[in-house]
Amino acid sequence: MLKTGIYVDAENIRMCGGYGMRYDVLIDLGSTNDSVVLRANSYLAEDRKRTQEDQEYRQKLYNYHNIIRRCGFKLIKKFVSRYVDDEGVVTTKANADMDLAIDALLQSRNLDRIILLTGDGDFVRLITALQNKGCRVEVIGFKNVSNDLRESADTFLSGFLVPGLLPINGSGGGEEIWYRGTPVNYNQERKFGFMRYFRLTREKLIPESVFFHRSKAQVESDQVFLNPNGIFEFRIAPNPLNENRPEAWEVRPLPEHD
Repeated sequence: MLKTGIYVDAENIRMCGGYGMRYDVLIDLGSTNDSVVLRANSYLAEDRKRTQEDQEYRQKLYNYHNIIRRCGFKLIKKFVSRYVDDEGVVTTKANADMDLAIDALLQSRNLDRIILLTGDGDFVRLITALQNKGCRVEVIGFKNVSNDLRESADTFLSGFLVPGLLPINGSGGGEEIWYRGTPVNYNQERKFGFMRYFRLTREKLIPESVFFHRSKAQVESDQVFLNPNGIFEFRIAPNPLNENRPEAWEVRPLPEHD
């Protein structure tokens, strides 16, 4: 059984498209592939001045922290520091990169698999060090992910593609299930291709693919389907004109995705 550690660069994730991420889904993901989660750390910033002065902010923030703890994560807080330059301009800083790197290196002696959530290229050297210690490093990020980070990891997975990790807005409610996927094998001449997406089970993250046609897509140009990194939302429905075979319908680009 693989011993897994999960390390979340929470501020980077929050600012780069991962706001509202579900930590319980991360635990489920870390438990796949015959793994057990031994360590789960989230590195967050807290504006101590604001928590002391703003009761509503403090209550919401601490409620959120308690939710993360109930999912099985240890919280490592970095308090915001304020600096005033010669012109009187105030800047704030709360960087927990060093804390995350040191913890991951020290704890890796008891781990086989590291899941690192960040898009920050500053962690490339950490990934190499963990790999040299024998750990497999899997990176999950959302927007603005460093290319060097993608390439240094053993695997990179967009957080948008992990089922349930982020909500899908405007999905219609009710019993409709929406998915996120990336286009593969799109034929511009015949206007069809396939969407590759994932299902998350207790055992593993299972890749699936489903047929789609340009006529069922909400896009201005089918050029977008030639980008292998493009992410799309869709629902899957039987097509009565094609022997009720499942197809992706209402295909739409992920809003504001880079």
